[in-house]
Amino acid sequence: MRGILFACLGGALITLQGVANSRISQDIGVWQAATITQLTGFIVSLFILIFVRDGKWQGIKQVKPLYLIGGAFAAIIIFSNVTAIQKAGATLTISAVLIAQLSLTLLIDGNGWFGVVKQKMRLPQFIGIGMMIAGVFILRF
Repeated sequence: MRGILFACLGGALITLQGVANSRISQDIGVWQAATITQLTGFIVSLFILIFVRDGKWQGIKQVKPLYLIGGAFAAIIIFSNVTAIQKAGATLTISAVLIAQLSLTLLIDGNGWFGVVKQKMRLPQFIGIGMMIAGVFILRF
């Protein structure tokens, strides 16, 4: 249950972040908004790290270099979301983002990429994605 609550919190905050970044970027620019977002995220994460201390830095040598660039994706994510929200609106953007996320996770799970346990994809998963895509068309027109 906690996992679902954290997922809902994360989803709500991603939406709020996208809308806030879109507003900021209208005043100062997209990359400036991305920089502010990354900087404030770093400060909050550092603050939590200092007080929580729940990890071990020694393990960083075990992490594959490919996975260490995950944070760099955030700049592109912010740029993409801001641009999409400005051009298509928040509802359509978040809908498309969810479809893209679910589609990629189906590929990752179905193929066992990145060390995840391979999952068998069945018809209901594909029907669900199809229904979401249909929903986006309904929202759009």
